[in-house]
Amino acid sequence: MEMTPRLLRFGMNLWPPFLFTGIHVTDIGADWRSARVELRLRPWNRNYVGTQFGGSLFAMTDPYWMLLMLHALPRDYIVWDKAGEIEFVKPGRSTVHAEFHLSDAVIKEVIAAAANGDKVLRWFDTDVIDAEGEVVAKVRKQLYIRRKRDR
Repeated sequence: MEMTPRLLRFGMNLWPPFLFTGIHVTDIGADWRSARVELRLRPWNRNYVGTQFGGSLFAMTDPYWMLLMLHALPRDYIVWDKAGEIEFVKPGRSTVHAEFHLSDAVIKEVIAAAANGDKVLRWFDTDVIDAEGEVVAKVRKQLYIRRKRDR
């Protein structure tokens, strides 16, 4: 069975690390170029002071740049998460969301940079936004991308 955005969204919403932390994938674009994820504030994902747990804020953003890039590139490319960092801007006191948009220009840039077989390290930025539209956290993910070597 071929993986479709709808099937991946369904599976990720049942995946225990997301299901039991209140992380909900609301959309993965039919063209694999976008995704939207929410983190609902629940008693089991609050930190000691009653706001969104930082680990859950980071987890909600973790796989999407890698997944979008993996599906955007031809099958002869390797895509891995290489690094990640998060800056907590303000406490999350409500449901928060993050959106990911992968442009054709970035895809072309990566393909050109990896054309000779070299690795490409590319950073992607995502803001986690609360119900009032304010930034709760800034997340950066670095992807490792390169063409597969002939064996």
